[in-house]
Amino acid sequence: MALRTKKPGAASDEIIPLQRKDLFWTDGQINRAERERRNKHRSCIIWLTGLSGAGKSTIAQELEKFLFAQDYQVVVLDGDNVRHGLNKDLGFSQEDRDENIRRIGETAKLLMEAGIIAITAFISPYAKTRDRVREIVPEGDFIEVHIECSLDECERRDAKGLYKKARAGLIKNFTGIDDPFEAPEHPEITINTEKLTIEQSAKTIVHFLSSRGYL
Repeated sequence: MALRTKKPGAASDEIIPLQRKDLFWTDGQINRAERERRNKHRSCIIWLTGLSGAGKSTIAQELEKFLFAQDYQVVVLDGDNVRHGLNKDLGFSQEDRDENIRRIGETAKLLMEAGIIAITAFISPYAKTRDRVREIVPEGDFIEVHIECSLDECERRDAKGLYKKARAGLIKNFTGIDDPFEAPEHPEITINTEKLTIEQSAKTIVHFLSSRGYL
């Protein structure tokens, strides 16, 4: 549990953990393995990371559509959508981005434990926050997918006009412009969207899932 508050003398709001001794984890009577047997597939987290405009959301939706058509239980958590509800109280400072990813990681974990393939599409620029999500799930359940695309190409696409605004100083802390993107060093999958189509990209992930026994 966490509380957004301000420490005395702090320059900005900070996430301060609240520890309660009267909180206990409750195991349900239906476990993940039973849900997976009913669904006839393994659950996992497929974590798409990359620059804005690299193709994360489009690939996530294509992958979801394909898996759903094959009767797999699947859901997409998209960066923009989540900030309309669950994380609408967060900004874009590094602290808020860290908290954004922490919440998404916990949500994706809950979906995975419910037997669902959880696909996430977030810039998630910092390696440490992605690694923290990996650490909260069993080994092999976190599939990091680096959606690779050059900054020049992402700027050329710029469907939302975000890079233009960032270059003009209208958006601060924008990944790739005045905030870093820490590319994964050892992702399970790397997809270059300057070389592969959206359909080819989604099929690359499906092939990985099939070859590793998730499907």
